Amino acid sequence: MSWPATDRYDIEPAPSGLAFVQDFLNTLSAGKPRDTDLLLDRRDAQAWLDTIWQEEGNPEQHRPPVELHDTDVASLRAFRDGLRDWLSGTTADAPGELLESAFGTTVRLGVDGTVRTEPAGSGWEAVASLVLIEVFRAQQVDQWRRLKVCRSDRCRVTFFDRSRNNSGVWHDVRKCGHPANLRAFRARQKSATP
Repeated sequence: MSWPATDRYDIEPAPSGLAFVQDFLNTLSAGKPRDTDLLLDRRDAQAWLDTIWQEEGNPEQHRPPVELHDTDVASLRAFRDGLRDWLSGTTADAPGELLESAFGTTVRLGVDGTVRTEPAGSGWEAVASLVLIEVFRAQQVDQWRRLKVCRSDRCRVTFFDRSRNNSGVWHDVRKCGHPANLRAFRARQKSATP
């Protein structure tokens, strides 16, 4: 499956449904040079959503298409930004008032006896509902803590930390870690010079 927002930063997508959350967070303009915010207007947001909404190869996961309106795009951006701030630790609060609208989910029993959750609502609420379903699933298999926002203020790309001890802070050490460490080293050298 293609993840257009994540692919543009040349990073590997998170496993299973968490890749949807990662791609949603990576719709933000990030990296250097800055890429376009894929939720900037309704046309771009709809094009992004249409690309990733259906899960390939699983007929039981067929979802009805979601049509975004101009008002949906602003709410979707606000939800994304709140979730991103919460994930990066810049705020202790969960993604704010937008979560208080209590997105619904539909629970269905599949023909194989498996219980499945499906997003409910329309427009941006359906997208937010699926994001929360995938966050919940990732928490159940202890993968949510591995989804991180790059520590570099110049980057801020969301990545899945595949390090053994979950200690990664840069989406790419060469692109973000080395320059940050070099700046810090030079600052220490400068302050140590009498």
